[in-house]
Amino acid sequence: MSMGGRLVTVIAAFVVAVALVVAGVAVFLKPGVPGGVVNFTKAQPVGSPVNLTVQTVGAIGFGAHPTWVSYLVKDPEGKWIHDTTWELPAHTMIHMTVYQYDSGSPLRNQEWGQVQGTIGDTATLNGKSYTVYNSYTGNGVGHTFAVPSLNLSVPLIGIDGNATNPCNAAPCHTNYAHNVIKFSFMTPGAGNYSWQCFVPCGLGYLYGNGGPMSTQNYMGGFLQVVAQ
Repeated sequence: MSMGGRLVTVIAAFVVAVALVVAGVAVFLKPGVPGGVVNFTKAQPVGSPVNLTVQTVGAIGFGAHPTWVSYLVKDPEGKWIHDTTWELPAHTMIHMTVYQYDSGSPLRNQEWGQVQGTIGDTATLNGKSYTVYNSYTGNGVGHTFAVPSLNLSVPLIGIDGNATNPCNAAPCHTNYAHNVIKFSFMTPGAGNYSWQCFVPCGLGYLYGNGGPMSTQNYMGGFLQVVAQ
């Protein structure tokens, strides 16, 4: 092959390699599925606390990615919604209840086992208070609920991996194995605050950080805090 031919071949190979890299990055950064906003600002009188109830599941069981882990939220009418953008009133106490239906494992970073940013820097697990959870004991941690800009982070302890009645499709009901985690926090002033899970749980993706970890309405979302 001539020098010109080899040069063309090298350039073509380089272009293909760049295209593959760009495609891979595009998949990883693919925007989340479109969704609405679940509004909690009209559910109670101005200034009164908001009860926010969510569940974490090991497999959503429907939609474009039925095997993905996910969060769901209960709207003010009591219906479970697959949407992770929630409108909350500013400067308001939020009483949050998490039904955790997924199993857990040891954390890669033990800092994620610390409860912080909640009222009293504490949470309850099935009625028992905790401020830190050693993920090398018990059933490990399945997910976290964290709002980095509020310095808020709560580890969500997993269910027994050998449970005989795990929930395999959402929304899950309390007859399935689960833990109940409760905590409270104050919303700040009006703004848009991202929240996410910091446990890499995107099975089958590089380091567990792709798929549901990088897609809106699965393992992350937004608190849309509005003035009233």
